[in-house]
Amino acid sequence: MPRFCANLSFLFTELPFPQRFAAAARAGFRGVEYLFPYDHPAEDLRAWLEEAGLTQVLFNLPPGDWAAGERGLACHPGREAEFQQGLALALDYARILNCTRLHALAGLALPGVAPERLEATYRANMQAAARRCAAAGVTLLMEPINSKVDMPGYWLDQPARAFALQQAIGEPNLLVQLDLYHAQVMAGDLARTVEAHLPAIGHIQVADNPGRHEPGSGEIHYPYLFRRLDALKYPGWVGCEYKPQGDTEAGLGWLLPWLQD
Repeated sequence: MPRFCANLSFLFTELPFPQRFAAAARAGFRGVEYLFPYDHPAEDLRAWLEEAGLTQVLFNLPPGDWAAGERGLACHPGREAEFQQGLALALDYARILNCTRLHALAGLALPGVAPERLEATYRANMQAAARRCAAAGVTLLMEPINSKVDMPGYWLDQPARAFALQQAIGEPNLLVQLDLYHAQVMAGDLARTVEAHLPAIGHIQVADNPGRHEPGSGEIHYPYLFRRLDALKYPGWVGCEYKPQGDTEAGLGWLLPWLQD
């Protein structure tokens, strides 16, 4: 069965953040992810993980000024030093939390900057970051995020482009984080995408479309996709990064057949 982890930036938000770890464990999850850890000391996060018996699966590098609308720095010329400083901070947290996956948000396409320059900046930043991550035993992830609904203007929005860039950059620990919700919005054809690119996929996330709610609430046939992941022997985690339609626990019925002991 796929291994599911709870995204604590989306699930169990009825509770204060520190209490979400135990709630996820009670619901049957064995791992967690979230957007950013940096509002909390890493030692506190480690304690919450250990108390709940959870694995820290994933979190993101600092994204720039999130409150001001920034969504990553990897493609932004002139901010390479800030990107590398954020990577250093993320690696410090990853070491303390024993986390082996980090995601670097690409950022929004900048008006007036040539597309070729954005891509060159992204490639250089991600190659350098992947090499630093490799030295720390960490896999670096790149995620195509839909620009139609959730992040208008996001530079890396097409799954096909992400896989092409991953291959072109060529670092063995640089893989694609495939959120099936974002992929459905932008391109569809989810099963064939997974089958064609499985060795390049380092993490999968799920939500249904439209609405980004629980699997089973929309058009994506997740039972089929989960069976395909099993048949393909996908070795990674599946992150539950969706917006519950109501109380988180009340909406977990879709997951019960898939939870492992």
